[in-house]
Amino acid sequence: MSTTTPTPTGPLVKRPSTLKAATLPRWTPLVMAAGSAAVAVAIGAAAGLDSRIQWGLIAAVLFIVGSYVLAMGVEGSRQAKDRLATSLVWVMFLLAVVPLASLIYETVQRGIKVFDGYFLTHSMGVVADEETGGGIYHAIIGTLEQVLLASVIAVPIGLLTAVYLVEYGRGKLAKTVTFFVDVMTGIPSIVAGLFVLSFWILILKFDYSGWAGAMALAILMMPVIVRSTEEMLKLVPNELREASLALGVPKWRTILKVVLPTAIGGITTGVMLAVARIAGETAPVLLLVWVNPLINTNPFSGAQGSLPLYIYQQYAAGTEASYDRAWAAALALIGFIMILNMAARAVARWKAPKTGR
Repeated sequence: MSTTTPTPTGPLVKRPSTLKAATLPRWTPLVMAAGSAAVAVAIGAAAGLDSRIQWGLIAAVLFIVGSYVLAMGVEGSRQAKDRLATSLVWVMFLLAVVPLASLIYETVQRGIKVFDGYFLTHSMGVVADEETGGGIYHAIIGTLEQVLLASVIAVPIGLLTAVYLVEYGRGKLAKTVTFFVDVMTGIPSIVAGLFVLSFWILILKFDYSGWAGAMALAILMMPVIVRSTEEMLKLVPNELREASLALGVPKWRTILKVVLPTAIGGITTGVMLAVARIAGETAPVLLLVWVNPLINTNPFSGAQGSLPLYIYQQYAAGTEASYDRAWAAALALIGFIMILNMAARAVARWKAPKTGR
């Protein structure tokens, strides 16, 4: 606040107000976090709590309560409520990040033992699960081919369905399609695998293959692609559509040349996330692709390897060598999914609408 007073010379001169509300220093949250952690360790040690998770929860509660009480005494109730909300946000963020960081750390620590060029370029071949050696080359080929085939099936169907729902869908048919898309979103992966197993293998008498697994994975991909694409298309301003139609451009060409290019960044992100979602599925692969320790580059004939199934198989073997291979394969799968997510973010940023010059 500032006050203005007249001076003998005539013009008004602004004088800074001396009123200033008490505020906590910027370093207060860091000090509170360190103090809460120290007190939590002391309480945990005194109470005989061995779990660091319990220590962390105690520290979180102390941090939230302490920040609120301190702000209430110094800054007042309004700022105290703001600091309470901020503290809750930070605690929830840490509760979400710590398990993820712990998972990545554990996977890297255990998987790095045998994760090398030999492991990536060799298959299990004639190596038994109990023996050392072997690799995941056959599983990488199987996973890439199955995910690619599933994408070829699911992406066009998902995109066209989303375009219909946003641009053309009206009445009972659109509501029915939306309902079934919502239902498919919650279908367990093993149900999709059982459906393809009963129809493709038991009824039509086709053999186990990567193609059969790809069809089940495509069923899991489609609702994710439809929902993400639908939301991205809804974000396209109607003014763009109206301007194109006002120039006499047909609706189908407006969708193809105006709507889809505008939303291509978000659509690509949704497709990549759908691919990442199916890359780690085990149940459909176990039911439809089966197990093959050898290299099979033909997804339409015979069993194939797969990274999720390889991890399950090696962990079930129960030996030290198989455990190392399972963790290394898990590390490779996490790396594959992280690359897909980074590629999706890069494409989304590249294709995002540019503002200004």
